[in-house]
Amino acid sequence: MQDEIRRESQPRLTPCGQTRREFLWEMGGGFVGTALTMMLAGDGFFQPALASSETKSPLAPKKTHFPAKAKHVIVLFMYGGVSQVDTFDPKPELNKRHGQPMPDLESDPLLKVRNPGTLLGSARAFKKCGQSGIEVSDFYPYLGQMIDDIAVIRSTYTDSFAHGSGLIQMNTGMLRQGFPSLGSWVTYGMGTENENLPAYVVMLDHRGGPISGPPNWSSGFMPATYQGTQFRTSGDPILHLRPPAGVTPEQQRQQIELLRKMHAHRGPASPENEALMARIQSYELAFRMQSSAPEAVDLSRETEETKRLYGLDNPTTEKFGRNLLIARRLVERGVRFVQVYSGGGHFDDSWDAHSDVEKNHALHCAETDKPMYALLTDLKRRGLLEETLIVWTGEFGRTPTSQNSKGRDHSPRGFSTWLAGAGVKGGQVIGATDDFGYRAVEEKVHVHDLHATILHLLGFDHTLLTYFHAGRNYRLTDVFGNVVRKVLA
Repeated sequence: MQDEIRRESQPRLTPCGQTRREFLWEMGGGFVGTALTMMLAGDGFFQPALASSETKSPLAPKKTHFPAKAKHVIVLFMYGGVSQVDTFDPKPELNKRHGQPMPDLESDPLLKVRNPGTLLGSARAFKKCGQSGIEVSDFYPYLGQMIDDIAVIRSTYTDSFAHGSGLIQMNTGMLRQGFPSLGSWVTYGMGTENENLPAYVVMLDHRGGPISGPPNWSSGFMPATYQGTQFRTSGDPILHLRPPAGVTPEQQRQQIELLRKMHAHRGPASPENEALMARIQSYELAFRMQSSAPEAVDLSRETEETKRLYGLDNPTTEKFGRNLLIARRLVERGVRFVQVYSGGGHFDDSWDAHSDVEKNHALHCAETDKPMYALLTDLKRRGLLEETLIVWTGEFGRTPTSQNSKGRDHSPRGFSTWLAGAGVKGGQVIGATDDFGYRAVEEKVHVHDLHATILHLLGFDHTLLTYFHAGRNYRLTDVFGNVVRKVLA
């Protein structure tokens, strides 16, 4: 009798290993869920999800967080570090105290450790340009004519004195390698408007690339689809783009189809295999680029007037001018993000003016001044400046003190950058450095703020553009960054 009572007191289990109450409760929930699913499907609730799951390419055009004018970006990167006090930030007090010790050295131990020497006044004459009257160095006689389209930020600052980490931070927002670059974030967020060209193109200086190399345009932990593609400006734009001799287009297509079939076979079992999908997409893109990429860099159809405008008739400006003309052609064809470097290798091959800032900057300003003027002028007359954001920057600035009597050392504490084009209110100066151009003191703009502003001009809330990796959501601006509202038109 006791055994029967004990058995009756225990819950009876169904064949599914559940109590009768659990079985009835879950079954009822299933019926409700089925009905709810049918109702939601009838209202079209699942269509966005289905559409995104069926998207063939991760670079398909995507909606931004809010409407914006900017659809493309061209970054003009002056590798090596441009001296702000010799270009966009005149300092009469610095010139007045030329040859004197830097005041308040004790307040900045790091400057004292670097043994900066005495104050080095600028030999450049500054002229008020445009209707805005912004002062621009005579290093830039052409660019000064476009100053009313430019917003100059004189108070940019970063966190590193070293080229390698400085470049990485300006390009990725982080001081260490392994993170997606600005171009990767833009193409991840926006996709591209051209299926026959890379969404993100990088063009280096003819003297070489920057220190730390490809990590500056890497996609980091994002799929390789979003990394920058390096273009050459002579011969084939991309190495190994042409197929081997004897391989026909039909054979190439068959190879790609075989890869797709293999992925279809393995895909359901390993949906996380992004590398394989990225490789297939890169093969397909390379196949399409075999005709599109050579056409994009072919300048033979450009008018002689346009070639002269960019300085292609002058050995000094020809190489950088050619890169900028190609950059215009790329955005014209729907490429989303183009980065063009001035300066390659190290020391005087770049803007790294340790020995003689006058000699160094005279060379590089002469190479870039007219081409940058041409780019802004050409985009403007074609109606492309209204949808193209231009960003001019280096990895940091330079000290107001002398090094080797004529040169200037690295300085991340305060330097100049500028923006122009879509969504930018030109003809203004934002922020200021101290009387010597040493550190930013008014309306300081950190690299995170600059990145947040660029993303805003493209239609993104930088706090919402995230990528999940290693257990957390990452963003370009880390956990920092504020939009520089004064930049906005």
